Amino acid sequence: MNSITEILKEVGIFYVATVDENGDPRVRPFGTVAEIDGETYICTGNFKKCYKQMMEHSTVEISGMFDDDNWLRMTADVVRVDSDELREAFLEQCPHLKLMYHLGDGLFEVLKLTNVKGAKYNFSGAYKKF
Repeated sequence: MNSITEILKEVGIFYVATVDENGDPRVRPFGTVAEIDGETYICTGNFKKCYKQMMEHSTVEISGMFDDDNWLRMTADVVRVDSDELREAFLEQCPHLKLMYHLGDGLFEVLKLTNVKGAKYNFSGAYKKF
């Protein structure tokens, strides 16, 4: 498993910051991440404001807390991947999503994280880049 996927799985719930149409920040919790063919993906519905915001401004910031009082901060670009093969693989890894989405519903979107930069921080000021 690649390090970005491992980190997001370790955090569990992570927060994705986007920019709305007025340039204002918006933050939402995400908890689902999958690794497919060595790449890290998140997902959402295309009817949600966060999806529209990510399509308008593809760079997001992600944060979350680890159990050891360290926290995550990363930036990434999100790229929509229109592939039922990827959707199916994502649903296989995260079967709880089948309560919300299914193949061919026209709603389920898979987003690849690219250009990921970030670090794990702690209160002493130390950090570990990845």
